[in-house]
Amino acid sequence: MTDAHLYVIGILLAWMAGIRAYLTVFGVGLAGLLGWVDLPPALEATQSWWVLGTSGALALAEFFADKIPGVDSAWDLVQTLARVPAGAFLAAATLSPDGQLGAGALAAGAGVALASHGLKAGSRALLNTSPEPASNWIASAAEDTVVVGGLALAMAHPWIALVLVVGASLAGALLVWWIWRVITRGVRRLFAPPAT
Repeated sequence: MTDAHLYVIGILLAWMAGIRAYLTVFGVGLAGLLGWVDLPPALEATQSWWVLGTSGALALAEFFADKIPGVDSAWDLVQTLARVPAGAFLAAATLSPDGQLGAGALAAGAGVALASHGLKAGSRALLNTSPEPASNWIASAAEDTVVVGGLALAMAHPWIALVLVVGASLAGALLVWWIWRVITRGVRRLFAPPAT
């Protein structure tokens, strides 16, 4: 693989870690363990049974916690402490041919993970204003699907995955912005003094 391919894969892994860090780490480790991809030296630790077991158990816990309105937002708040460092590590480890993590790659990975995490957490917080839980279940299942499908696509066709991730991020940001505007307009109208 070229350096450009590795850079794209690192950015994609950081983006997915911002949404589902444990599932991303589990997927990378499993792909390496099964021989689907040759992992760089710094990512080989994800193939250990300890990392696979821990990330798998935490991914399962996140699967259920993320389906409950309110709990999902609290989980997202706490997971900021895991998703951003995981994204930084995955990006830097992907770009490290000798196992040494570069500061620039760590910063880029952290920034990408923080952006995708912020978009995910913000959209889920807006969904929690809806009284019905179906929208949370649908959003959570969509996030699970995006990460699993994104991992497969990132390994097979990283450039296509990058285009889809950028497009999905822009569409998601625009949707969150539009919903926020609709809600704030509704709140202003609700509390506006009556016209005389």
